[in-house]
Amino acid sequence: MTQKRYHAFSEELKRRFGCRVHRISVDAGFTCPNRDGTVGSSGCIYCGGRGSGSFGIRPELSVAEQLGHGKGIMARKYKAQKFIAYFQPYSNTYAPVARLRTIYEEALAVKDVVGLIVGTRPDCLPPETMELLAEYAAKSYFWLELGLQSPLNRTLSLIRRGHEFAVFVDAVRRSQERGILICAHIILGLPGESRQEMLATAAILNDLGVNGVKLHLLHVMRDTPLADLYQRGEVRVMERDEYAGLVCDFLERLDPRICVQRLTGDGAREHLLAPLWSLKKFEVLNLIDGELERRGSLQGCAINGDH
Repeated sequence: MTQKRYHAFSEELKRRFGCRVHRISVDAGFTCPNRDGTVGSSGCIYCGGRGSGSFGIRPELSVAEQLGHGKGIMARKYKAQKFIAYFQPYSNTYAPVARLRTIYEEALAVKDVVGLIVGTRPDCLPPETMELLAEYAAKSYFWLELGLQSPLNRTLSLIRRGHEFAVFVDAVRRSQERGILICAHIILGLPGESRQEMLATAAILNDLGVNGVKLHLLHVMRDTPLADLYQRGEVRVMERDEYAGLVCDFLERLDPRICVQRLTGDGAREHLLAPLWSLKKFEVLNLIDGELERRGSLQGCAINGDH
């Protein structure tokens, strides 16, 4: 019986593999069309110099070496027995198919690596790449993570995302046609978005039929365009209790079949400008769990006016 009041990815993995399974983040040396001049040159306004979520990774090592290093840490820290290679920083489909196949195969050849998670942008999925991903989806445990951040085109323009919502929808549809599991990334607290607009994103994800979601807190990293806006007082970040309450409201509106893979974002301490409370990740997660318990609510309970 589930211990969480939402469809937690950790519990999904344990049901599937019968043991504790952990992701290991891997940097395979990709870049991004929003940085190399194809779409833009400065990246999204919140993205640091090494890509989103890239701290703690050792890019100087090979893919297999990174996985070996991560396995030791996860086994000691979390008693993990199986692992998933998570290609995380930048756009991990932004290369020729031959190179993609080489690095994916290198990861799957590592002992006790049972699957792949590939993070990318929805505009980095040409037909030949989609066919390659469909191949891995058919023969391994495979997730494609697509950065949406917001379904509002005005927000996507503001954060310099470099594509519109329709591009994300098209990528989801093409993935679904090929049996590829999709996890959507959403950032809560983006500039100019109302609480109702953020909550409405849950219904959009329900309608699209995505398989998973990662919720991220808008956090400000040093030396980014977002940091400049924040320091000029043009952008605010949420308080801890405000964010936890918003996440609970979001979960209540989210289809319970959608797997929740993350509930808050985090950044490297030395690069994080705000909010500093986000560094205490487990306190934030405990606050969310406690608030759901206090409300007596479950994921999806507000979809049909049940709560």
